[in-house]
Amino acid sequence: MKPTIKDVAKLANVSISTVSRVMNAPETVVETKKLRVLDAIERLKYKPNALARGLIYKKTNTLGVVIPDIRNPYYADIIRGMEDASKMLGYNLIICNTDRDRARLFSYLNNFYEKQVDGILYTSDPVYPDYYKALQRLQMPVVLVSTHSMEYRLPSVKINDEQAAYDAVKYLIDSGHTSIGMIGFHLSDSIAGLPRYEGFARALREHDLDDSKDNVVFVNGWSYDTPDAAAQLIARFPSVTAVFTSSDELAIGLIAYLHEQGIRVPEQISVMGFDNIRWGNLSIPKLTTVAQPTYEIGFRSVMKLNAIIKEQDDSELREYLPHTIIERASAKILKSFSSP
Repeated sequence: MKPTIKDVAKLANVSISTVSRVMNAPETVVETKKLRVLDAIERLKYKPNALARGLIYKKTNTLGVVIPDIRNPYYADIIRGMEDASKMLGYNLIICNTDRDRARLFSYLNNFYEKQVDGILYTSDPVYPDYYKALQRLQMPVVLVSTHSMEYRLPSVKINDEQAAYDAVKYLIDSGHTSIGMIGFHLSDSIAGLPRYEGFARALREHDLDDSKDNVVFVNGWSYDTPDAAAQLIARFPSVTAVFTSSDELAIGLIAYLHEQGIRVPEQISVMGFDNIRWGNLSIPKLTTVAQPTYEIGFRSVMKLNAIIKEQDDSELREYLPHTIIERASAKILKSFSSP
């Protein structure tokens, strides 16, 4: 049987808390006791258990991460940013894939409680009332990653989705397009659905192109039914010269569908994506898109959570990082940006 901290304390004739202080804050222990504990550790070949140490100090140096779909390439750089920040700060990550299943999410939250993680990084999905109650019951710090909540005072890190969609559609308008379509997530999605449609509609309204605001097809949840959505869009709105999509996966699916139909991109239809996943730089043509700073979102989320754990100042509750437009080959400029 492996020796325990109790065995060390017994052999050294000290308390368990003294053994813990020798391992974690040796300067606080008198020299004679410290030498007895170190001798007992050596004789027993004791290796401290991280979980047991965490239970004593109420800190396990572990963060729990919930991801809705680990297969989605959007999350790759977010997780990398989380990992780099965690390593720098001395944390380990437990990453759990929920598949947007309520029961799985609640099961993972219970696991986080049992493992006494120091905080939770909740990624992408809306925070429904029952989710919020479950998070509150855990009494653990939480940071929302690439999502936010206007109903609850939960700290978050993301981009401004409405403004990013506005800028994407304005780019198409400034390029000379006056008949613009959209493939987006359903408006019931308060994170990537409604705000991105609102940005699309605002850009059209401000440039007197309200006639295009209904040129929209919504995909069913997150199932990415791109071929069906693309077919519907082209059949219902054949005059569109540009399409804004709510994700790069939708954009790449649209480009593939248009190629199969013999419709040239960008010569006949320009395509604008959203996210800037790596696949966008590999599609033919390469994808013009809104770039989210995904690595920075992941990194900053861990820094924010660490500040909360350590009760440090972090005054910005809902933090928005900047987005950029990445110009590649899938969107054609019909006129010069300098044209009146």
